[in-house]
Amino acid sequence: MIDKDYAHHNKLLAILKPEDQAFLAEHLEPVSYVQKDEIEQPGSIIESVIFPETGLLSVVAHLPEGRDIEVGIVGRDGMSGTGVVQFDEIAAFSTFVQIEGRGLKLDVKSLRVALAQSISLNIIFNRYARSFAIQIASTALANGRSRLEERLARWLVMVQDRIDSDKIAITHEFLSVMLGVRRSGVTDALHILEGRGLVRANRGEIVIRDREGLIVLGDGAYGMAELEYQRIMGMPS
Repeated sequence: MIDKDYAHHNKLLAILKPEDQAFLAEHLEPVSYVQKDEIEQPGSIIESVIFPETGLLSVVAHLPEGRDIEVGIVGRDGMSGTGVVQFDEIAAFSTFVQIEGRGLKLDVKSLRVALAQSISLNIIFNRYARSFAIQIASTALANGRSRLEERLARWLVMVQDRIDSDKIAITHEFLSVMLGVRRSGVTDALHILEGRGLVRANRGEIVIRDREGLIVLGDGAYGMAELEYQRIMGMPS
């Protein structure tokens, strides 16, 4: 439980009506998480959702023989477990912590009650689910049509949007899963970005030096989903 006047750092909770915030405050619990913490497993029942305030969650799809790839990311812009607001409590993908942080946890039973009692809350959460689906589709397009360095540039800017920092704590191993490529491919892509002065890669960390340059390099891969998020979440309830 949190105070009803809690200052929300999660954008999704922050735009709720005061009465919706007050209802959820009775059921939200502060939670901290560290890298690699598993939030959801594919095929398992989603028992709670998390509204990140700091850090980053990664949604990963799995194929046989370890062929994994990230399909979406969640930061302080949203929530985990969007299937619940669409009447499906079975996770389709893995969700785990990519960058450690803190957030607020809400059990699914309380979420269902809130959705049944508040049309305005229902609208906001479903709009986010819609925007997250667009992010996934945008990622699929980038994975299928963009060069690796363009995908990496897009991913770095997306992460920066959600953590408000030029420094991203990430290893080549994690990046290879995120981008669905071998570690050698990650190294080559980083060399391209470093060669253009867009980033500086340290051990376990990437420092963004030129955000606009990364967006240009992305060649349109970044931007569409972000504009759709602003449009959908900015619509009057």
